[in-house]
Amino acid sequence: MRRLAAILAGGGVLTGCAVGPNFYRPPPPTVDRYTPEALPAATAAAPGPAGAAQTFAPGGEIAGAWWTLFCSPALDRLIAETLRANPDLEAARAALRAAHENYFASRGAFLPQVDASYNLTRAQASAALSPPLNSSQENYTLHTAQVSVSYAPDVFGGARRGVEAAKAQADQQRWQSEATYLSLTSNLVVTAIAEASLRDQIAAQHRIVGEARQVLDITRRQEDLGQAAGGDVAAQEALTAQAEAALPPLEKQWGQTRDLLADITGHAPSEASADRLDLASLTLPTDLPVSLPSELVRQRPDILAAEANLHAASAEVGVAIAARIPAFQLTAAAGGSATSFGQMFAGGNGFWSLAGQVTQPIFYGGQLLHKQKAAEAALAQAKAQYRSAVLAALQNVADSLQAIDADARANAAADKSDAAARRSLDIAKSQLETGQVSLPTLLATEQAWDQAEIALVQARATRFSDTAALFQALGGGWWKRTDLPGAS
Repeated sequence: MRRLAAILAGGGVLTGCAVGPNFYRPPPPTVDRYTPEALPAATAAAPGPAGAAQTFAPGGEIAGAWWTLFCSPALDRLIAETLRANPDLEAARAALRAAHENYFASRGAFLPQVDASYNLTRAQASAALSPPLNSSQENYTLHTAQVSVSYAPDVFGGARRGVEAAKAQADQQRWQSEATYLSLTSNLVVTAIAEASLRDQIAAQHRIVGEARQVLDITRRQEDLGQAAGGDVAAQEALTAQAEAALPPLEKQWGQTRDLLADITGHAPSEASADRLDLASLTLPTDLPVSLPSELVRQRPDILAAEANLHAASAEVGVAIAARIPAFQLTAAAGGSATSFGQMFAGGNGFWSLAGQVTQPIFYGGQLLHKQKAAEAALAQAKAQYRSAVLAALQNVADSLQAIDADARANAAADKSDAAARRSLDIAKSQLETGQVSLPTLLATEQAWDQAEIALVQARATRFSDTAALFQALGGGWWKRTDLPGAS
């Protein structure tokens, strides 16, 4: 065993540099902004909910629990429920644990492998052959026990590249788990906002139906007095029916969104949470951080996952190259053999062996060469995928920034339009009572307010949703959290 230890130490000395390319982190983007034009200092403002002006803070810090900026206890409870019960997040964490264990297992390649064995044999030798025992007995029982040690010195670094690839794969799974976390929280916020928006739209549509029915009653009274024709009544009846017909699609969409919300929180639709948002209770975050593009590549989980995949692909090239060059193997065994269990190591019954082996692949039908070429092609693919992930991230942020600016202007316009349409309808209704305007004028005014009321609700919800999308596009502030799955 002392000789074996000396041989193993010599094998460690033989270990040299690892074959294959060394991995270097890709350089960050050289651009210094996301949009062709500079962002405005502040967005447009409007009265009412979701009307505050928002300002952009280049290089600003992103909160880990960014959804708390909406100041909604109901939203906070829904997020907590999602993180506790969603099965996708649970599956991602389990996959991360599996990737870590595979990495730990791969590190065993650096150490010798030790096996112990015991063999009990009862046999009868042929009389035509020389007896295998010194005692010349033809019937015998043989006890054999031994310890064997094998070690493959990593001379060319193939094992190190394999461990490097396993570590990179564990890193990739970590970022995929974090991407799952970010997607779940973002989808929960956007879905909860959509559900609240649809409830407000349904409420607005009910008000519109009520207004239409009031006008229909007025028109019928005027018909009785001879001040309106039957065609006027029919037109208003059609408009009222159209307003009523708009309710079922909204209610259908609201029901499906509510079911989706239950699914995200980890519950069946019949077990949907009682917590729900009200758009009027949400606070619009006014100070929006905007990370620099060079910082974004260190923040986005999908980019970090693509980088880890690139690292793994680079290491796999080294593994493929090492498979084509000589491999070394050192083995040793020590034990004993006897016809009785207690005599296996007595007298001269012990045995030992030391062996060294060098294997050089010569002909494998082109398998090893093509595997190396395949690994090199996979590395080129990983490089392109990383670049694609970076470009997609830059686009996501640019889209979110432009959407937030446009949303603010759209919300201000929708608020003005709704207020004007409401005043116009009130005036037209009072004038219709006294006969100062015709019914077609009232119908046109009523339709304008119908569209303005729904548009305003949608514009307010869009501001909240696109603000949440910006936090998602910037990476969600995971580096500020202490509950990262598998962070240890």
